[in-house]
Amino acid sequence: MPTPNVEAVKLNELNCWRIRHGQAELLVAQQGAHILSYQLAGQPPLIWLNEEAVFKTGNSIRAGVPICWPWFGNLDRNPPSVQAMRVSDQPATAHGLVRAMDWELGAIETEGESLKVEFFLPYPEGGLPGWPYSVDLKLSIRLDEQLHINLTSQNQGSAPVTISQALHSYYAVSDVRNVHVEGLDGLNYIETLDNWKIVTQTDDLRFAGETDRIYLETPAQLSIVDPAWERRIELTSSGSRSAVIWNPWIARAAQFSDMADDGWQRMLCIETANVMDDVVTLAPGASHTLGVSIASKPL
Repeated sequence: MPTPNVEAVKLNELNCWRIRHGQAELLVAQQGAHILSYQLAGQPPLIWLNEEAVFKTGNSIRAGVPICWPWFGNLDRNPPSVQAMRVSDQPATAHGLVRAMDWELGAIETEGESLKVEFFLPYPEGGLPGWPYSVDLKLSIRLDEQLHINLTSQNQGSAPVTISQALHSYYAVSDVRNVHVEGLDGLNYIETLDNWKIVTQTDDLRFAGETDRIYLETPAQLSIVDPAWERRIELTSSGSRSAVIWNPWIARAAQFSDMADDGWQRMLCIETANVMDDVVTLAPGASHTLGVSIASKPL
């Protein structure tokens, strides 16, 4: 049986766990149950650990896989059904409420040749600030030859709850200008940088400037093709029909205090999501799992 290797470490102010299994090494922060990095022995990283990321209590982290929940992005850009869930006259934080909260490490167990680690969000009495609902949240990570990430929401209350959400994954690339994304040809997307127009993708997606797009009715599999690193990162999603693809490029990255001026070259966000019309409504007692499996394949 494989022996899990889970080590407590600290990055500046944040408690983290380094998890090793087979050829894989994973770093997870307690704050936000935030996967910070994922790498296979002898290979470049698959999940990007931003070298300028800030690890301070209460600060969201620009790296890895932030969990955006119970809404994604700017709440005002969400469908009315998601906006209506919030009960507060204070400005809403971007990307929801759970990124800066401490989660608890739950079960660690081996299943055959894989290692499974679970994290739970301890729920404050009365719900989250301005969001008074009882929805249990669990992040399940499974390591085998791939990295499997699953976020499960279960409505424990007596009324329906509607959420948008995303696994805001930063993937490591050799140079974003030289990679492309397969699986998008023919899809409609919302071009947020041009008045949120709906555009149809032609051919694979390549990058030559700031990119911030919401792809609609996405297939289960997308791939990042990286010739310089001679690999394809295959992303297989579940519980999702939308994906957000983002890279800040030169001018925007220069505005970030927590990213090197050239950091944009080394990352590409493909966010497995439930956004726009692809929101999730949970009836009382119902659950939903948003997931992505990440595999490195040689070209």
